[in-house]
Amino acid sequence: MRSRSPFAASVTGLGLVSAAGVGAQATWDAVTTAVAPRGVCRPEELRGLPCDFWYGIEALNGETMLGTSECRLMDRFSQLAVIAAREAVSDAGLDPHQWDGERVAVVIGSAHGGLPFYDEQHRALLENGPRRVSPKLAPLTTVNGAVGSVCRDLQARGPSMAVTTACASGTDAVGTARRMLEAGVCDIAIAGGAESACSRLLLASACRMRALSTRREDPTTACRPFDADRDGFVVGEGAGLLVLERPEHASARGARVRAEVLGYGASNDAFAPVAPDPEGNGIESALRAALSDSGIGSGEVGHVNAHGTSTVMNDQVEGAVLHRVLGEDPLVTSTKAMTGHTLGAAGGIEAALTVLALQHQLVPATVNLQSQDAGIPVDVVAKEPRAAAFDLAVKTSLGFGGHNAALVLARR
Repeated sequence: MRSRSPFAASVTGLGLVSAAGVGAQATWDAVTTAVAPRGVCRPEELRGLPCDFWYGIEALNGETMLGTSECRLMDRFSQLAVIAAREAVSDAGLDPHQWDGERVAVVIGSAHGGLPFYDEQHRALLENGPRRVSPKLAPLTTVNGAVGSVCRDLQARGPSMAVTTACASGTDAVGTARRMLEAGVCDIAIAGGAESACSRLLLASACRMRALSTRREDPTTACRPFDADRDGFVVGEGAGLLVLERPEHASARGARVRAEVLGYGASNDAFAPVAPDPEGNGIESALRAALSDSGIGSGEVGHVNAHGTSTVMNDQVEGAVLHRVLGEDPLVTSTKAMTGHTLGAAGGIEAALTVLALQHQLVPATVNLQSQDAGIPVDVVAKEPRAAAFDLAVKTSLGFGGHNAALVLARR
């Protein structure tokens, strides 16, 4: 019997757009039924690179969903955030025309903001001169662009914040929103991550860093977290947002509560710009802090949606830490083989998928995992989803700059 956290944020709504699907249900269906990723594409921007593919959402047209005039004021990552936010708010049964907007917070993480538009405008400057540069460069490319776009779209006038802790951004955003709710500065928080970084410059650098898979002959099998033959991740785009509420606010309006965010922990390795601490001390600290914050024991966790990038060092370090802190029992998965590594959006997308796993009592399989690395001593779900009974789950994230974050979520 677990002791209750002093504060448990109620998750009342989910919004998801990813290469696996447009919408929370479509994404969940894909990660629990598909045997191979569906969103692999080869955009013109990446032609000639050692990794010339990524996980895009080709079926999603921002102008069709949001309108041409609105899209002119938003970069692609902001468009994805608005689409996910609308779904999350609708799923929560909330009406922005009726809520007190000053009590609604928006916290969205992103690692790169509008980097592709920045690339485009830099080319325009070099090729055609300064008069061809868009006056909208700054508002479209800043990392807080998604936050501002969601606030305007939903008339959310409470505290707003862009979190940028690299690939831990989405997880940190959810944790930060929980703390805002606990502090009483808002009643509702829309939190998660958004990213669309199909940038030739960024991916060229990542190739040089040897962070990306170069399996160009069969990109659908390129991302293989925890596999003995993994060689790097595949970048993807997407957004994942959760509606969190103060428990009394959700109860007063009779809201359906999907799950609870019980605890949050964060840390920094203080080790290297891009490599994780090989001993895993930073992510262990964040994980233990999240467990302590939630008031539960490590042996009570039944499922972990891991960061699981498919890079050699990250998967080894994370696997060792999960075993050291949580033991052998939790069912571990990485859903990045279906969504791609969505960088700053990853934590938001994966936190939403963790909520769905708790609701359905089903752990998605780690797609493309054929032979688990013998040096990773945890129970990674492979081949097909696994049904199980669990009340508590963890979401972990690691980011460049040594950032680490972890959430503890509970079933309702």
